[in-house]
Amino acid sequence: MSFLIDSSIMITSQILFFGFGWLFFMRQLFKDYEVRQYVVQVIFSVTFAFSCTMFELIIFEILGVLNSSSRYFHWKMNLCVILLILVFMVPFYIGYFIVSNIRLLHKQRLLFSCLLWLTFMYFFWKLGDPFPILSPKHGILSIEQLISRVGVIGVTLMALLSGFGAVNCPYTYMSYFLRNVTDTDILALERRLLQTMDMIISKKKRMAMTRRTMFQKGEEHNKPSGFWGMIKSVTTSAPGSEMPDLTVIQQEVDALEELSRQLFLETADLYATKERIEYSKTFKGKYFNFLGYFFSIYCVWKIFMATINIVFDRVGKTDPVTRGIEITVNYLGIQFDVKFWSQHISFILVGIIIVTSIRGLLITLTKFFYAISSSKSSNVIVLLLAQIMGMYFVSSVLLIRMSMPLEYRTIVTEVLGELQFNFYHRWFDVIFLVSALSSILFLYLAHKQAPEKHMAP
Repeated sequence: MSFLIDSSIMITSQILFFGFGWLFFMRQLFKDYEVRQYVVQVIFSVTFAFSCTMFELIIFEILGVLNSSSRYFHWKMNLCVILLILVFMVPFYIGYFIVSNIRLLHKQRLLFSCLLWLTFMYFFWKLGDPFPILSPKHGILSIEQLISRVGVIGVTLMALLSGFGAVNCPYTYMSYFLRNVTDTDILALERRLLQTMDMIISKKKRMAMTRRTMFQKGEEHNKPSGFWGMIKSVTTSAPGSEMPDLTVIQQEVDALEELSRQLFLETADLYATKERIEYSKTFKGKYFNFLGYFFSIYCVWKIFMATINIVFDRVGKTDPVTRGIEITVNYLGIQFDVKFWSQHISFILVGIIIVTSIRGLLITLTKFFYAISSSKSSNVIVLLLAQIMGMYFVSSVLLIRMSMPLEYRTIVTEVLGELQFNFYHRWFDVIFLVSALSSILFLYLAHKQAPEKHMAP
């Protein structure tokens, strides 16, 4: 009876997650498109639902909600379904919609879709060769073999996003990095933009007048007839003799139009910077400025710890909350229930990680979709986002496991199988360090070149 009650709770939550994913698909991703493939919508919503269910089960592990056997069953079923979607269903439909957009392959789209899926499976399986994730004890299509490869891709994506976010967040929040923009700078750039637009208009007028003159000369050239008309047609220059002049003017107009676009973008950037300067003076702006300093310290600490972990090949065996409380208690020499408070603080920490991960990923996916989508490629891009989302959440479970107290990791470790958990943490540190240092270099160069670009005459 308790198993049925636990299953009804899990099914209800999955229906709610599915509904949220469906609404997000309709209201955010596909709100500007009329053509919708319901199979794409269902796959995206199901992937989102089962991804969120894994985070829900992590919280249930800490709080002790549901029976342990029920949690184990739903962990197992949830992982099997999400791996089935990520490894078999989504790659096949991505290939199917890619082939459907090619007219020459339209009649044989099922065959070519299978060939693309087999190609994906080959490279997906070969992914395990360079990494210490293979386990000869398990079958070819066991959970351990699949989740180990999914984990490598997902952890790589997580580390890349985390490295960039750790650097970009303080850069975005802190007013220290804002350029000093005045009304004089904006007016000067607007004056250059107006002058460029005037030059474009004058050259287009010149082109129109030249074409009109050529048209009139062409009519006059066709009026004479007879013997004297033939002689005049031979001695008069052809109307196409002025075409090189038009070609030169058109090239000048194209160059000026490109310059006007750049000036317009720079003007909009200056206005946005000025708004950010005004916003930084408000109470909310000062609050985010303080968060920027906090995250900058966190970024430096994270880069330092990632370097230490890589150099000394170190992976923590105790979750950070319990370790931090133990160090504090031993240093202050006070009586403190470490186990009780580590449970509650770990729950809050894991909850914050889950909420921010889901929110941050959805915002990133939405921006990415709007940046590259079109009416023909939108289905393929949504399926790619579903693939990224599923792998991201599966790898999040692998890494969040370390943030859980030891007694709450048992079922999670049993379900995930005999994985090399230490490898994933080391791999995350390596990719995070590369991503963070690359982001620092990129933002430094962009910040350095921005003032020079606006000061250029």
